[in-house]
Amino acid sequence: MSPLVYPHVLDHNLDRRKLIAAMGSLAGTAALAPFSQALAQGAAGTVKLRLLETTDIHVNLLPYDYYRDAKDDTVGLAKLATLIGKARAGARNSLLFDNGDFLQGSPMGELIAVERGLNAGEIHPVMAAMNLLGYDAATLGNHEFNYGLDFLDKSIAPANFPFCCANLVRGALGANPRLDKTYLKPYLILEREVTDEAGNPVKIKLGVVGVVPPQIMQWDDAHLRGKVDARDIVETVRAYLPEIHERGVDLVVALAHTGISTAAPSEKDENAAFHLSRLPGIDVIFTGHAHRVFPGSGYVAGEGVDQEKGTLNGVPSVMAGFWGSHLGQIDLVLVKDGPRFKVVSSEVSVVPIYKRAGGKVESLVDPAPVFATTLAKDHEATLTYVRKPVGKTALRLESYFSLITDSALTQLISDAQLWYAKPLLAGTPHSNLPLLSAVAPFKAGGRGGPTAYTDVAAGDIALKNAADIYVFPNTLKVVRVSGAQLADWLERSAGIFNEIKAGDAEQDLVRLEFPPYNFDMIHGVTYAIDLSQPSKFDVDGKLEHADARRIVDLAYGGKPIGKDDVFAVVTNNYRAAGGGNFAGLDSRSIVLDAPDYSRDIIAHYLAAIGTVSPKPDRNWHLRPVPGARNVVLMTSPLAKEVAASVPGVSYVADAGDGFAKFSVALGG
Repeated sequence: MSPLVYPHVLDHNLDRRKLIAAMGSLAGTAALAPFSQALAQGAAGTVKLRLLETTDIHVNLLPYDYYRDAKDDTVGLAKLATLIGKARAGARNSLLFDNGDFLQGSPMGELIAVERGLNAGEIHPVMAAMNLLGYDAATLGNHEFNYGLDFLDKSIAPANFPFCCANLVRGALGANPRLDKTYLKPYLILEREVTDEAGNPVKIKLGVVGVVPPQIMQWDDAHLRGKVDARDIVETVRAYLPEIHERGVDLVVALAHTGISTAAPSEKDENAAFHLSRLPGIDVIFTGHAHRVFPGSGYVAGEGVDQEKGTLNGVPSVMAGFWGSHLGQIDLVLVKDGPRFKVVSSEVSVVPIYKRAGGKVESLVDPAPVFATTLAKDHEATLTYVRKPVGKTALRLESYFSLITDSALTQLISDAQLWYAKPLLAGTPHSNLPLLSAVAPFKAGGRGGPTAYTDVAAGDIALKNAADIYVFPNTLKVVRVSGAQLADWLERSAGIFNEIKAGDAEQDLVRLEFPPYNFDMIHGVTYAIDLSQPSKFDVDGKLEHADARRIVDLAYGGKPIGKDDVFAVVTNNYRAAGGGNFAGLDSRSIVLDAPDYSRDIIAHYLAAIGTVSPKPDRNWHLRPVPGARNVVLMTSPLAKEVAASVPGVSYVADAGDGFAKFSVALGG
């Protein structure tokens, strides 16, 4: 396939000045150094090039939290716009890329995709915002497929920058990647005129290859089945690299919407950036998807990972947080080596839009005013949309301790799922199966940060609250599973906890790297979780300790569950299609494929019931670990307001970074 060539004069100073001016004054913004003087100096034939990344914006365009209906200084492409202007002002030569997950994730995105749609001639607010910034190229993230291919096509059509994705294939896969008919251009050739250190105009050529997690074929099976397929990330890029280099590029940039994992590679890895860096011929890797920050400690470590320099196996790499929290920046020095340039040095950094001090958020940058003007109508429409009342609750619905006990919030979701599914199963061959309900606490802190919790006061429930209760655009499914599969489902979920040992040393109860949306509680059965055992599965769902058993006393109706017993479980399309790598779960187990979004089901349930009063049935608990005397949970400081209702927890101290530390009585 012959990719398009996008000639473009990078140093078109007039256009850049207009963009920078549109972003507003740069005074008083976060510290963002000009091109480092530590990088090699040179003259003719030496080029300093700044590459910038945004990633996982998730329709967070303005510094506003529509779930809380309040200003939020921790999010917003509008704030990154100001940083981008300053980054460009500090470099002679720069390019800007987006690494995907821009179409889904906030009520504004839901309004456009689910309620309003896109008509001919309309532009999605995401594209309107991104067009303001003058991107050079972008790729797709997994959430771009949540609303189907037609909506994706309409959304990106007005972009004034190109997209590429090498491992998304129309129809069936070819005999090898080079024979695939890709949905978008697999890679781009960007020709740029830049200025060298002597002030001379010179031309450089970049190859840009994009990739998306192949798990989209599970997560959005209903939208994608029979229309597209997805290849392994590393296999795909390896196949295209020779062709890209044959085009005479100076630099290869991987726009990789994938996380970083140093675990042994396997087919179709979700988090493949580390293994991608081992391929010869890649000069820069932009990563994303995992909603983390790299370089920096606390995310990934191991041989080949330099957390300070921001390299993976020596390749400059960056992951710029999520929701507009950071700008990724890679500064390169290129020197002429024969007919082409080569990279001789690099510096990698992530620049935040805010910091936390004394438990409070301190904004480091003002939003670009042009965004508020451009998005005014969409912002007001979103406010009207989220403020629409849908029901009432007699209880406060919060998720502060939802990782250690059943709560009114998760009980509400379970009740709504069962209310919806029971009549649909009536009269089917599966109507006599015991019907269970799987629920995860989607917003429970962790890598989402100290504000990533749901908290709905007793009283009226607006649509914004329903969207906060169920934050993903999932649809409802019912799967048929055996007792053995059910036990492994819960074993995988229990991997969110660390193994707890006897002793006085402080132990964190929860593994930060485990996403809360993969912690399913299953209502309708009873069980305990024994944390003196290691997890049977690792964070990614791979079998780690085959003989480990954390799930104990698993019973239905007071009787132990046998491995051959059969159940129907209400869940969502993500889990039913294999999302999260839960053993035994894939689309073949689905017995009810409902068309409605889970969030709409909750809204309809609230409207039908009027005032809900979900009482947690506490059908599961953490089994005591004898001698473990200092087990702690990090959660929101607001958890102090509800701690008295949760047995065995007590406030310890401010944990920093906006979290509070609570002790959990697990010692037995």
